Amino acid sequence: MSAAAAPAAMGSGKELANPPADGISKLRFSDHSNNLLTVRLYDADANVLKGEFVHPGAVLDCCFHDDSSGFSAGADHTVRRLVFSSAKEDVLGRHDGPVRCVEYSYAAGQVITGSWDKTVKCWDPRGVSGPERTLVGTYTQPERVYSLSLVGNRLVVATAGRHVNIYDLRNMSQPEQKRDSSLKYQTRCVRCFPNGTGYALSSVEGRVSMEFFDLSESAQSKKYAFKCHRKSEAGRDTVYPVNAIAFHPIYGTFATGGCDGFVNVWDGINKKRLYQYSKYTSSIAALSFSKDGHLLAVASSYTYEEGEKSHEPDAIFIRTVNEVEVKPKPKVLAAPQ
Repeated sequence: MSAAAAPAAMGSGKELANPPADGISKLRFSDHSNNLLTVRLYDADANVLKGEFVHPGAVLDCCFHDDSSGFSAGADHTVRRLVFSSAKEDVLGRHDGPVRCVEYSYAAGQVITGSWDKTVKCWDPRGVSGPERTLVGTYTQPERVYSLSLVGNRLVVATAGRHVNIYDLRNMSQPEQKRDSSLKYQTRCVRCFPNGTGYALSSVEGRVSMEFFDLSESAQSKKYAFKCHRKSEAGRDTVYPVNAIAFHPIYGTFATGGCDGFVNVWDGINKKRLYQYSKYTSSIAALSFSKDGHLLAVASSYTYEEGEKSHEPDAIFIRTVNEVEVKPKPKVLAAPQ
C-alpha cells in the first residue's frame, strides 16, 4: 500500500504521517491488535511508521499472520513473508503472473493467494522458504483473479468475466459452487459476511450485490443488489466503481468506498444507508475496520480510472467510529389499528 501526505479535510479523520507516495492498493488492520496497519507498518493510535518492506514491483495486497508477521503479494509475481520485529522478508512462493490477492486462513493455517495467471494457490507458511516446500496446492480459475475473501472454511474467489467460485478449504479439489456475478459489469471487490452466511460483491458500475451460500429457495429469495456511489445531474446518472467493502466486526454492517470519494455505511439486513462521511479528496481505494470496530482506516488514493492525469496527493486517514454510524437501527413496528 502507499500514499502521499495531504492536508486532512474537516471530519475526514486523523491523517497518518509518513504515508507512501505512489498509490494505495490495500489497507489492513491486524486481527490481533486494534492499531496496526501494513506493508508499511503503522501504529495508528500513535501515528507512527514502525516498519517498511520493499518489493521489486508494485504491492497489490497484504495481510497479517499475527502482530509479529504478515504476507504481501505483488506485481513481481511473488508472495512474501514479512517479519515485523526484524524488518526481514523472504519469498514464500511465486505465481506465473502478478499476485492480486493474499489472505491468511486461521481455519486452515494456510496463506491463500489469487493471481492474474488464473490460479489460486495455497501455501504452508510454516515450511522453509521456497515454492516446492511451501506450496500445498494450485487451483485453476476460469479467469484472472480480481478479489477473494475468507470466512471460516469458506473461500470465495471472484474473477474477470464475472465468475465466482466458492470453495471449502477442507476439500479444494473442486469448487463447492460455481456462480456468475448477479451484477452485469466487472467485479471490483468481494467480502464475506462475518456471520458466514454469504458475501457482498461490488462492481465498476456503482452497484453492490448481497449473496447467500445456502442454495435453498428461501435463502436465495433474500439476495438483492442496490445502487450506490453515483450521482444524478440534469437527469443523467454518473456512476463510479465501488473499490472497497469492509464489514464492521461487531454489528455486521458494512462500509463501501467508491471513485466518487465517498465512504457509505450500510445496514444490509434492513437495506438502509446508515451514514455517509464527508467527501475525500480522491477515490477511496481501500477500507479496513479495526478488530474492535472503533477505528476505520480510509485510503484516499487516485485509482487511475481516468488514466494518467494530475490528481490530489494520496493519503491514509484513521476515523474514530461512533456507534450511531454503524449500529443498525431497530425496525419500527406499526401500532395496531
